[in-house]
Amino acid sequence: MSVSDTAKHLTEKEKDSLDVAEGARETEWKQPSFVAQLFMGRFRTDLISPYPNQSPEDKAVGDEFMGRLETFLKANLDPDEADKTGEIPKKVLDGLAKLGCWAMKIPKEYGGLGLTQVNYNRAIAMVASYCGSTAVWLSAHQSIGVPQPLKLFGSEAQKKKYFPLFAKGAISAFALTEPIVGSDPAQMTTTAEPSPDGKTWTINGSKLWCTNGLVADVMVVMARTPAKMVNGKEKKQITAFIVDKGTKGMEYPTRCDFMGIRAIQNGVINFKNVQVPTENMLWGEGLGLKLALITLNTGRLTLPAASAGMSKQALQIARKWGKERVQWGQPIGKHEPGAVRISNMAASTYAQEAMTYYTSALVDRGGADIRLEAAMAKLFCSEASWKIIDDLMQLRGGRGYETGPSLRLRGEKGYAVERMMRDSRINRIIEGTSEIQHLFIAREALDKHMSLAGDLLNPKAPMGQKLKALVNSLLFYPFWYIRMWLPTGIWPCFAGYGSLGKHMRFVERNSRKLARTLFHQMVKFGPKLERRQMILGRLVEVGTELFAMAAACSKAMAVEKENPDYQCSRELADTFCRQAKIRVYQHFLGVCWNTDLNDGKISQKAMDGVYEWMEKGIIVDDGQGFKGKK
Repeated sequence: MSVSDTAKHLTEKEKDSLDVAEGARETEWKQPSFVAQLFMGRFRTDLISPYPNQSPEDKAVGDEFMGRLETFLKANLDPDEADKTGEIPKKVLDGLAKLGCWAMKIPKEYGGLGLTQVNYNRAIAMVASYCGSTAVWLSAHQSIGVPQPLKLFGSEAQKKKYFPLFAKGAISAFALTEPIVGSDPAQMTTTAEPSPDGKTWTINGSKLWCTNGLVADVMVVMARTPAKMVNGKEKKQITAFIVDKGTKGMEYPTRCDFMGIRAIQNGVINFKNVQVPTENMLWGEGLGLKLALITLNTGRLTLPAASAGMSKQALQIARKWGKERVQWGQPIGKHEPGAVRISNMAASTYAQEAMTYYTSALVDRGGADIRLEAAMAKLFCSEASWKIIDDLMQLRGGRGYETGPSLRLRGEKGYAVERMMRDSRINRIIEGTSEIQHLFIAREALDKHMSLAGDLLNPKAPMGQKLKALVNSLLFYPFWYIRMWLPTGIWPCFAGYGSLGKHMRFVERNSRKLARTLFHQMVKFGPKLERRQMILGRLVEVGTELFAMAAACSKAMAVEKENPDYQCSRELADTFCRQAKIRVYQHFLGVCWNTDLNDGKISQKAMDGVYEWMEKGIIVDDGQGFKGKK
């Protein structure tokens, strides 16, 4: 069933957007997913325990590379200077190339380092803890730039042509967003038209916020290609092309300036009759958006890794400051507000790493569907890291708000907290905002229900399909629903987790509550559920917290088994789970008790200018700047 078909209340434009999004989805779950099972009320501990620790051999490879990378960065890159000037020095970029940093994920047979996903993410986490801009250069190139989609979908000829270039230091970018198109690719205006002989395609349009785009030697460009008729209906086509730098017709009119990550090369790129050979098409015609989504399943894992790296940096600053700074006769870390903040930082950072490296290990191991795990890791870690850095800012007070160079000029330790805050804020936006992650996760979580009962909710579905959906629902839901209310095992079933067993039981019980609550909302709202994005968002947050709890407990047991002296690992997991339980209760409560509909009415009135009288007494920002006018 197409989601758009269930929504008579949607406009044609909205239906068009949903149809394009649905067409790009991976429609089958061919491999197991811990989180997908969680949303169906099945707590598959075998999918998350034992925790997939990195092998000693692979860890040694990562340790050696990270050691060289750390030494190079500390000797050659001043992150505060890069932030001030908005530039990463050429010698740094060249040095990164010599280290193989632009080819970390490229297979060794093509001259790359061939790092595992775990080691790659470890490297990104370390770089992000030092310089956010440099981390973005590296991740934009390798996670969503040409290397990742080329690795997944490129032809052998394409791989032989481009992979060796990256091994030598060539940089890539990914061009999807447009001035009026963000998360809605159906409205894409950049086009690619085939030549009469089919040998070339001509691209016209404009791309915005293309990270690395201004300096990229090669990039992936998404464009609308001629629509095709499918089952009597016109279907939009979005196709991916590899475009080389210097191709005639490419223009770079603007470099964008941002709040943070100020040394990245991000801007506008115009395409005016840019001709690309057909052999530069990636995967196939009309498969561009699906390529982007599949690429992001793995590519977005650099965001939680970077977030975790920044959180670790914040934690080490907080623990030192909490001990050094004395107020009212004792260190601020011993005052309850400071102690709570530091405890939350430590526990949250532990959970971030547990989720990130669990999912990264699944990529390396293969045999699992990680689309939900990766999206949840991105959502959780970017949000949690922002809160950690905000708490660190509050803990540091005025010294958090003051820049690192200014602090050092006064003879104090120049912790770059304000730069860290500016750099980290983008993580909640790029590669899918937190709001988009909620929608993506919710849609995937509903997939089983939609495949079973979707046609019952579809007013346009033929009677035959409705009857088939009715039979399938009657065969599945009565038994499934009863199981969602019954315990699935006797109390000792999580005894192997020791003191953490109570948290695993909580996850198991609440996975069933999550599943039946999601089902209740489907029955209550029917097709209109997709409009109740706040309700879906709360349920996604419940699932995310349960995933984080399970990953933290699994990691703690693995760490303790490998290092018996590390019992503090269990303490961190326990603390995180205690904190997460409170949030789970709040999210469930918010499903039934909320002000969503009233908020919608107030918002509409605000946008209609009903409350414009509140804006009196200010100098209105008209978007033209506050320059004096004659």
